[in-house]
Amino acid sequence: MTAIQPRRVLMNTDAVGGVWTYALDLSAGLIARGIEVTLAVLGPAPQPGQRRAAERIAGLTVVETGLPLDWTAGDAGAVAAAAHGVARLATAQGADLVHLNTPALTAEGRFRAPVVGACHSCLASWWSTVKGEEPMPEPFRWRTDLLTRGYAACDRLIAPSYSFMQETAALYGVLPQAVRNGRTPPTRVPAARRNPVVMTSGRLWDEGKNFRTLDRAAGRMRGQVHAAGSLKGPDGQTVAFDHILCLNQLDAPVLAAHLERSAVFASLSLYEPFGLGVLEAAQAGCALVLSDIPTFRELWQGAAVFVPAEDDAAVAEALDGLLDDPERAEELGRCAAERSARFTVDAMIEGTLAVYGEALAARAPFPEVAA
Repeated sequence: MTAIQPRRVLMNTDAVGGVWTYALDLSAGLIARGIEVTLAVLGPAPQPGQRRAAERIAGLTVVETGLPLDWTAGDAGAVAAAAHGVARLATAQGADLVHLNTPALTAEGRFRAPVVGACHSCLASWWSTVKGEEPMPEPFRWRTDLLTRGYAACDRLIAPSYSFMQETAALYGVLPQAVRNGRTPPTRVPAARRNPVVMTSGRLWDEGKNFRTLDRAAGRMRGQVHAAGSLKGPDGQTVAFDHILCLNQLDAPVLAAHLERSAVFASLSLYEPFGLGVLEAAQAGCALVLSDIPTFRELWQGAAVFVPAEDDAAVAEALDGLLDDPERAEELGRCAAERSARFTVDAMIEGTLAVYGEALAARAPFPEVAA
């Protein structure tokens, strides 16, 4: 039996982190399957390189709404305004399914079409992981309340890993379906010889990514650590490092070239629902050194070196050990590349379409029975 498939999808996204990459990959796959997609951008405008990536997807409609993200909005009223704006856009575009990468919008928006919410991350789980028992501040509490109501209002939910699915279920009393993220690997141009360099990437300003520990480890190392990503967050947060060489935000092809030339990739995230940067590094054949957290164990067990997330001495030892042993690093890189083949865009799209079909079927009217 063929699952019901939408004809037009309205998807919201932001241009701040990995959600942008996820949204573009998913949009391209949906369009290739005959589905019209409108991408509504909330928050800061896309960078020139991000715009170029979107323009390369034939048939994709991108609308820069100027509306705030839920996690940067000043108050609940601003989120409500964004929700109403996205709902109006979905109606205007004739969407028969809405894919919200910001599920909190369903707490306030009135969406006529079924809504599939993507559980990419949340403030409550971020705070619990990064801050522990410290009480959440008021801005986190009202946003968490919105997200709780938003999750409950969605027709279906998806999460990018089983680990985060379980964490979301425990926190919110909902049960997302696990649809792992995927990436289409770029056409590889392997370097004749990899540089004895550790590469990392991501939102350098995000405390949950734990770049501070990596910076301290870099200060202990003989080798170098290079980082790609923004040093400034959307709320004006800034970070500076003493030992990591920062390359700033890189376009995808430039980042891919750096990964091909680097022997090792490190991520010491304390909080990571999936980790697209790790997947991209694995596709490039980098040896992986990862923090020992449930998500990374789920995805990369047997294909990475795991280290205590906040032990800079142990991290430095592991990284220098691989830089000093190119043969071992190369073998680990092959293992990572083989594992990365499990996480394809096609699998992500087919899994997402299956959830779309469930959401549409749940809203479909019962056929009339002839008397």
